[in-house]
Amino acid sequence: MSAISPHAASDLTSSHPLLRPWLARPYPAVMGILNVTPDSFSDGGRFNAPERAIEQARSMIAAGADIIDIGAESTRPYKGAEPVTAEEELARLKPVLPAIVALGVPVSIDSMKSQVAEFALEQGAAIANDVWGLQRDPAMAEIVAARGAPVVVMHNRADVDPEIDIIADMIGFFARSLDIAAKAGIPAGNIVLDPGIGFGKTAEQSITALARLDEFARFGLPLLVGASRKRFINSVVTSEPQQRLGGSIAAHLIAAQRGAAIIRAHDVAETVQAVRVAASIEAQR
Repeated sequence: MSAISPHAASDLTSSHPLLRPWLARPYPAVMGILNVTPDSFSDGGRFNAPERAIEQARSMIAAGADIIDIGAESTRPYKGAEPVTAEEELARLKPVLPAIVALGVPVSIDSMKSQVAEFALEQGAAIANDVWGLQRDPAMAEIVAARGAPVVVMHNRADVDPEIDIIADMIGFFARSLDIAAKAGIPAGNIVLDPGIGFGKTAEQSITALARLDEFARFGLPLLVGASRKRFINSVVTSEPQQRLGGSIAAHLIAAQRGAAIIRAHDVAETVQAVRVAASIEAQR
């Protein structure tokens, strides 16, 4: 196993101040997933009650999470997610977001709606996480630019096409997203790219994206990878979402090796331990 790569964004001084400490470390930051939804693919319904959501955030922070990523609408990377209105999304967020922000760890808002992102950023969320890479809601880029917040730009597709060159598609998608960001006035140093493992991709394409992650270094931006419990693991070893810890950690260690600066995971304690132990071992080479 080759050494854990220095994370992308070679000029740390140009990166958003929130991102700089994570980019300077020899191991990725860990973003803990908190779904306050009834239908997310892995843990939908577990944290609907505000007190359970807040306790889960505390637990992830105690386990070493650097960021808490809150989502109030399922964006499951397969068919079947039920769209909700911005009003419903906000109703799910309002009882939990201020309390979780008050815990003192940066909060990311996982939403494709600018209205929801704006509310969350006003309430103290620090990062916008858009699963449509600024390409679905025309106002998202302007909201992010106005707040000066870091933004996660994820690759996505409305339909899976096994015939396409997925890497070429991702590169084109990111180029369009970065053009939108530039026109809105979002500094390049505020942008994190996410390959969108499982989203608009076959299992094989998700594996290809992970295997060729270092090809996105051409953008000179940090990468976030969220392979946690994704269905591509089931294509290798038959398993239900809750049985995919081993596959998730394997994918995340490969992602770290290829330069991912942030890992988005359900299983925070195990992921923190894995990336830090791997970095410690590599440091002795």
